[in-house]
Amino acid sequence: MAKSEKDVRFWRSLASVNLYKRNQGRVTRQLTAGAIILAVVLAAWALTVTLLSDLQPVARWFLGDGADPEAVSRMAYMLRYGTAGTVAAVGIWFAYRIVNYPVFADFLVDVEGELAKVSWPATDELRRATVVVLVVMLLLSFVLFSYDVIWQQILRWIGVLRF
Repeated sequence: MAKSEKDVRFWRSLASVNLYKRNQGRVTRQLTAGAIILAVVLAAWALTVTLLSDLQPVARWFLGDGADPEAVSRMAYMLRYGTAGTVAAVGIWFAYRIVNYPVFADFLVDVEGELAKVSWPATDELRRATVVVLVVMLLLSFVLFSYDVIWQQILRWIGVLRF
């Protein structure tokens, strides 16, 4: 299949409203879409407080130099939140569609199937393993700190480090 055919199929799939394998991998697909939507909404909010925070000059340019200050403020407000809302809406649609794109949806279905096969540890085993990891990390950090101090002293004694 040619690359242009794949591109056309991808864009056609994004514009579609059909659900692909509706009942398979439902939880993984919903969580993935939720994570994408959360990222998009946070990005739209970040746009309003950074790049789109001061659109007074743009609104003044649209309305002309002699425009009413209240009209300029309204226009800046509409530009700010309209742009952010559009970004959020397009991102939400993209999240909805990408989890129904056949290749990605099949991947998510397979992920959920593999996660169902995992043997998850019991609570007590999980606590013990967590304690072991934390203790080992503390011991290793102490050992590395000790090596650092020792080598610092050695390098000072031979004159490599000077303070």
